[in-house]
Amino acid sequence: MLFFESDIAIDLGTSNVLAYVRGKGIALREPSVVAVDKTTGRLLKAGEEAQKMLGRTPANIIAIHPIAAGVISDYDMTVRMMKEFLSRITSFSLFKPRVICCVPSSVTGVEERAIVDAIIEAGARKVYLLEKGVATATGAGIDISRPDGHMVIDIGGGTTEVAVVSLGGVAECESIKTAGSEFDEAIVKYIRRKHNVLIGAKTAEEIKLSLGCVYPKPEVGYEEIKGRCLVTGMPRTIRVSSSEMVEALAEPCMKILEAVHMVLERTPPELVSDISVNGIVMSGGGSLLWGFDKLVAERTGIPTVVVDDPLSCAAYGAGRRLLKIDEMQEGMLNIARRRQLRER
Repeated sequence: MLFFESDIAIDLGTSNVLAYVRGKGIALREPSVVAVDKTTGRLLKAGEEAQKMLGRTPANIIAIHPIAAGVISDYDMTVRMMKEFLSRITSFSLFKPRVICCVPSSVTGVEERAIVDAIIEAGARKVYLLEKGVATATGAGIDISRPDGHMVIDIGGGTTEVAVVSLGGVAECESIKTAGSEFDEAIVKYIRRKHNVLIGAKTAEEIKLSLGCVYPKPEVGYEEIKGRCLVTGMPRTIRVSSSEMVEALAEPCMKILEAVHMVLERTPPELVSDISVNGIVMSGGGSLLWGFDKLVAERTGIPTVVVDDPLSCAAYGAGRRLLKIDEMQEGMLNIARRRQLRER
């Protein structure tokens, strides 16, 4: 219970919202989903309970993701969701919290303003934005204050962030909308094309978690999945192998590898030299796909490792920045403007 002022760091993801409370660690980990009654407009559930309703609601109830590609797609729903989440953390606090929120480097000025306004409306006193690449590098234990280049690849639910970090900031970056949700879509399309069976996004995600790999495994794994046969319209069970997953996920993986190559091409030679020594660090749920670090290392020739806790890395990194929150700039960072100046 928090009776005094609390500082909170939030990783506002497409799939999940994580909140780190200063002095306590991660206090909230919930899916970024809300269930709303269309007739009354009332918020019914938020988080895990709302996620269970996806695809199973009656006509008057909708379950939606108000965050898309790491930014707000539905402002009102985001405010209501964050109000619910913040109330769970600060229900006994005497003061409104100061909040650090992670944002992708591709964020625009309008999107920055929307995030700041939404979190203040949800119950924060002040909001500070932190680029996802900086948060991930900090969470991975990298000393980003030194003039030493490090590359981080964060594969989330809606976006993949590739960033080169040095001297406390992002020197070069690329943010693409190819991530966990596109992996799920790729599996759905592959099963439909190869086996003539239609499966849902939830089933595709389960296959991804249990069998997903992007690099050939020494031992091939198999799993049975159920779907609807597109020929007969009846339920059908098929057997899928891990080798098929490599084939199914090849296209989205190539897009991520292309983003990595683009960033390396734009990075100053001195920093590329640092990266070749320091290696590449991967985080985010997508990095848990078997062999992703091997694939990146093979294609770039640079040693690549996955952090110990990929799902929480950015939240821990933002949490560490809470110790220096008084030195941070409040409100908008004008990341889009800084990116334009860097590209000139």
